[in-house]
Amino acid sequence: MPTMNAETISLFYRCGSSDKEYRASIEPKDGLFVVNFAYGRRNSTLQTGSKTSSPVDYAMARRIYDKLVKEKMAKGYTPGPDGTPYQHSEKTQQVSGILPQLLTPIDEADVEQFINNTAHCAQEKYDGKRSIIQKQDVACHGINKKGLIIGLSSVVLHEVRNIPGVFVMDGESIGDMFYAFDLLELNGEDLRPLPYNRRLLELMNLLASAQHPHIELAETAFEPQQKRTLLERLKKENREGIVFKKLDAPYVAGKPCCGCGHQLKCKFYATASFIVGKVNDKRSVMLQLYSGSMLFNSGNVTIPANKQVPRVGAIVEVRYLYAYKESGCIYQPVYLWERDDIEPEDCTVDQLKYKPAGAEDEA
Repeated sequence: MPTMNAETISLFYRCGSSDKEYRASIEPKDGLFVVNFAYGRRNSTLQTGSKTSSPVDYAMARRIYDKLVKEKMAKGYTPGPDGTPYQHSEKTQQVSGILPQLLTPIDEADVEQFINNTAHCAQEKYDGKRSIIQKQDVACHGINKKGLIIGLSSVVLHEVRNIPGVFVMDGESIGDMFYAFDLLELNGEDLRPLPYNRRLLELMNLLASAQHPHIELAETAFEPQQKRTLLERLKKENREGIVFKKLDAPYVAGKPCCGCGHQLKCKFYATASFIVGKVNDKRSVMLQLYSGSMLFNSGNVTIPANKQVPRVGAIVEVRYLYAYKESGCIYQPVYLWERDDIEPEDCTVDQLKYKPAGAEDEA
C-alpha cells in the first residue's frame, strides 16, 4: 500500500531566455486529496490552479499527479534546479527533436518593400496550426511548434503514407487539410542548409509523385505583380495575412534573431494567446497576460456554442481589433481555439497591437 502523505515536486526548465518553474503537489483535503499546481517564471509570483475539481481518493490523486509530472518532464522540465533539458528515451516518443523556423512579424507599412523585392517570394499566412510531418520507414506523425509529437488528421496521414520516400515536411494544418510550404529532410538528406528556392523545388517534386487531395502545396508568388495580386486577393477574402520568404536563405529552427529578414509575416488582423483566468457566466472567460512577472486582465471573450468552454489555466487564441494602451484590454475579441503548443509564460503583453492614436471605436 502506498504511503498516503502529502507530496510535492518542483520542476525547472532553462533554455535560452526561458527560465521557468512548475510545482505539483498532492495535498490532503476533507479526508481525501487534491492535486494542485503552480507555474511561472522562476523567482516570480506563480500562477496557481488545481487538477481536481473536488477531492478524490489517494489512488486517483496519485495517478493524476504522476501523469502531470510525466507530461511536464516530457516537455523538458527536470527536478534539478539547473533545469537542464531532459534527455528522452526512444520509448517515450513524445519529443521529436525537430523544431520549426518561426516567423518575424512586420507591420503592414513594411509590406510594400517585400512586394517589390525579388529576393523574397510571398505565400498566404494560413489561419491554422503549425505542423511538421515526419514520415519514417514504419512511422508517420505530426510535430507541433514546440517539437512535441502530436496527432494529425487520419486522411492526411493516409495520404502521407502514399507519398514515396522518407521525409520531414513543414506546413499548416487546417481541419482535414495540410498546406505544405517547406521540406526539411528527404531520404536521409538534411535540406535545411539549402536555400529556400531549392527546398521548395524539392517539395514540389515530392508532392508531384503521388495523389493527395488533402495535402496542398502552398501557392507561391515570385514576381512583384504576382505578389501584389496575391496580397489583394488575401485581403479581399479576409485571410489571416501574408508571408515573405528570402529565396536564398537556409532553414534556421527556432525564434528569429533580431532584424532577421529570412521569413516574415504580416497579419491583416491581430491575434494573441491568453491565459484563462476565470470562467464567467453565460459562456465567457476572463483573459490574462503576463507583464513581467505579474498577470493582468485583458478583458473577456464569449465562447461560441459549438466550442467547449476552456478551463482556468488553459491557453486560448483570440482575434481582436486592437488593445487599449491604458488598460491592456482588447476590443472586439473573437474566440478562435484552445492551444497546447505554447507555454503560459509566452502569453505576454508584448503580443498586443494597440489602438492607433485618434482612432474611433467601430460600431
